[in-house]
Amino acid sequence: MRKIIYLAILTIIAISCSQVKDIAYFQQATRDMNIAGNEKYDAKIKPKDILSITVVSSEPSASSRYNLIMPTPQGGGRQDIIHSQLALQSYLVDNNGNIDFPAIGTLNVKGMNTDELEDYISDILKPYFTEELPVITVNIMNYSVNILGEVTRPGRFESTNGRVTIFEGLAMAGDMTIYGRRDNVKVLREDVNGDRIIYTLNLNNNNVFDSPAFYLEQNDVVYVEPNQTRANSSKYGAAESYRITTISVLISLATLGATIYTISR
Repeated sequence: MRKIIYLAILTIIAISCSQVKDIAYFQQATRDMNIAGNEKYDAKIKPKDILSITVVSSEPSASSRYNLIMPTPQGGGRQDIIHSQLALQSYLVDNNGNIDFPAIGTLNVKGMNTDELEDYISDILKPYFTEELPVITVNIMNYSVNILGEVTRPGRFESTNGRVTIFEGLAMAGDMTIYGRRDNVKVLREDVNGDRIIYTLNLNNNNVFDSPAFYLEQNDVVYVEPNQTRANSSKYGAAESYRITTISVLISLATLGATIYTISR
């Protein structure tokens, strides 16, 4: 009897260790490990991206023609005044990677990051300014990722700084549940050429830092696959799950009682 009880205790300990192994991140990381990083990440502009582009200089008459102007009604009564002001009117990148820039025409921006596009526009506008070069500011307005599957709060999450790692994305979604597989996270991506790619990440392995999907791109879809425990539980209804849980608790209590009785003797 005592051997059976010891065996049961060892089995419970082994199961607990296995569960910790399944849900822990960075399992290969040693203390104070230094992982060399690649070059800094910058998001690339893709078709269907929404861009905000502003041109500001000390020559308002020169810079104003290169900003999208949205008429905004102001005032009251029957004679509303149409007041033109610099609005956050955005540019939609078409399927060929082009935008229609004021007074310049078509610009192909596909594959550029925001810094490169700022420099590109600055070079184009340089001949039209006599005092100083304008300040060009470009932002990707639709930088968001979609997190699905075994996470606490699945949904669509936006980033204001244009950079989200896989771990930051999971944090936005409240982290994985204990039923999520850390070794088989899928990232669905559409690249600048419209090709769809699926990356598989093992968050238990240090190689995750070298994956092209470590930094999530705008409109990426992250899917956290359920583990076998979740898959098995889906086969049972609520009543069956309740009975199984009750039986498990009773067995645990019986084992604990037998252990206490044996030790007291």
